[in-house]
Amino acid sequence: MSSVSATIEAPVSAVWAALVDPDTYPDWLIGARRIRRVEDGWPRPGTSFHHVVGLGGPLSIADRTTALEVQDQRLLKMEVRARPLVHGSVTFTLEPADDGRSTTVTVEEHPIGLHRVFAPVLTPLAAARNRTSLEKLERTIRA
Repeated sequence: MSSVSATIEAPVSAVWAALVDPDTYPDWLIGARRIRRVEDGWPRPGTSFHHVVGLGGPLSIADRTTALEVQDQRLLKMEVRARPLVHGSVTFTLEPADDGRSTTVTVEEHPIGLHRVFAPVLTPLAAARNRTSLEKLERTIRA
């Protein structure tokens, strides 16, 4: 499991809006290349968005991410897939600051299935990616 937290200088409503809008993911999530389709009702649990992840060209994978649990402006838990390489769950938890001007965002990743075998090697890489992604998320929101 990888867990990373960061304080983003933006109100919880702005952070939440970016997290539930898959079209923003290529702007801030490391590895997200393109959103192919967003199902009606997203982010209702059970709905998905379909994406392309990777480095580009033949090093790209088309798959989907599915909402598992949603607590408005508080928690977004998703099953992420970029098979055969990645299968796991990712949870974003938001905690607004007392003044309402900033938000602490925690990202937890849990590998699923065969991906767990590689967790000891991938966990530090996932943590670094998530730290950088949260920095980019803040820049995206503030732009």
